[in-house]
Amino acid sequence: MIRAILSVGSWTLVSRVTGFARDVAMAAVMGAGPLADAFVVAFRLPNHFRAIFGEGAFNTAFVPAYAGLAETGAEGAAQAFADRIFTLMLGLQIVLLALALPLMPWVVGALAPGFSADPERFALAVALTRITFPYLLFMTLVTLLSGVLNAQRRFAVAAGAPVLLNLAVLAALALAFLFPDAAHAAAWGVSVSGVLQFGLLWWGCRRAGAAPRLARPSLRDPAMARFFAVLGPAVIGSAGFQIAAFADTIIASWLPAGAVSALYYADRLYQLPFGVIAIAAGTVLLPEMSRRIAAGDVAGAHAAQNRAAGFSLALSAPFTVAFLTLPGLIMAALFQRGAFSAEDAARAASVLAAYGLALPAVVLVRSAVASFYSRQDTTTPLWASLTAILVNVGLKLWLTGPYGVTGLALATAVGQWVNLVLLAGLAWRRGWAAPGRTLGLTGLGVALGCAALAGVAVYGLPLAEALVPALPRGREVAVLALLGLAGAAVYGGLVAGLLHLFGLRLRRA
Repeated sequence: MIRAILSVGSWTLVSRVTGFARDVAMAAVMGAGPLADAFVVAFRLPNHFRAIFGEGAFNTAFVPAYAGLAETGAEGAAQAFADRIFTLMLGLQIVLLALALPLMPWVVGALAPGFSADPERFALAVALTRITFPYLLFMTLVTLLSGVLNAQRRFAVAAGAPVLLNLAVLAALALAFLFPDAAHAAAWGVSVSGVLQFGLLWWGCRRAGAAPRLARPSLRDPAMARFFAVLGPAVIGSAGFQIAAFADTIIASWLPAGAVSALYYADRLYQLPFGVIAIAAGTVLLPEMSRRIAAGDVAGAHAAQNRAAGFSLALSAPFTVAFLTLPGLIMAALFQRGAFSAEDAARAASVLAAYGLALPAVVLVRSAVASFYSRQDTTTPLWASLTAILVNVGLKLWLTGPYGVTGLALATAVGQWVNLVLLAGLAWRRGWAAPGRTLGLTGLGVALGCAALAGVAVYGLPLAEALVPALPRGREVAVLALLGLAGAAVYGGLVAGLLHLFGLRLRRA
């Protein structure tokens, strides 16, 4: 399983690296002002809906059902199920697209009401969102095709597909002179990438002999009935998390120009370890636990969950330390160039530090929630998510006044920890999770490694700045690279040594 996680994580890392290159180009060309704010809203809107109806809810309902039919169902049952769901999702997305395009001014007005005070920025956001919204249709189908491949333990194609989004936007920005402005170019790059990703996943499914075909959906099909019984709570649960993201955009739209962009750029760095580590672990863990539980191997399912949680924690913890100790250096080194000013970097740095508090929780949630989704229980995660979201949104309204855009990220951190504590507690109480000695000792080793890494960051920064000469440009990059190499050596060596001392290997339970 760890090998599969590494495969998904490697491709996701390529996606995040190219995504970082995309964001650097966007920051340099658009900065963090009104133009970037309008594009961020246009980009976030289809992604919010995709997260609600696509990745979040759909995967939790589709993957266990498809994997169960493939493991224990009649021959061809899993393929027939995928055919019917594919046809239904295609039809629903076409209807949604037809309704959304003419109503886009009202949709954008609901998502970013603060833009209405700036008619030019509002009109630009509406125009850009009409360009990006078809991306949702293709990505919903991509999610289904990814689920088919993941259930068959074919992870690489699905994990590599998002690279096409980043390459398409970079290509569009390179051709920005052909468009009214860089934001229009990036928006068209987003939509084109949806077509490209769909084509890649369709090719992958055809190679696997599992490409869905058009078929008449039948609600009398027991598999479809179970699918919708699971999908309903999952949609509400996914919507709960996205309500917090919607709230971020809505509240930030009322703040001074640049707040929406500050959230976006800090979130992109926060999403790096989440995407590379947590999503990779969750992508592999869910079908693995579903298969083992369907076969009656509950102990094996819990052992897989512990391995995934320990592996995720060990790899993500250094990012938490870096975000908390060096947020200013990170934002200046990565984005401060072109139209992205020192003031923009400082604003985004405070948001990044707040997001750092959320990172351990958001990484471990992906492993914790598998206890429920692998048993096709989406109701319990729904209530946990809604409880966390009430705390999250309430804190957003309270903290934004004194802390501005940073308060939004602080509220997100608290909400993520509430969600994790509820999920872990309920799973342990029901016997659906069995944290063992290995996971506890891994956590201890990671904590000691983080303490050492924090010392490198705090006390090594002045030394690194003294060693790096004054450069006309790129000095922050050199300082960050020097600290990164030193920190990786200290953390990696210490954690590996401690795990060896404890007699642990993450590939064991």
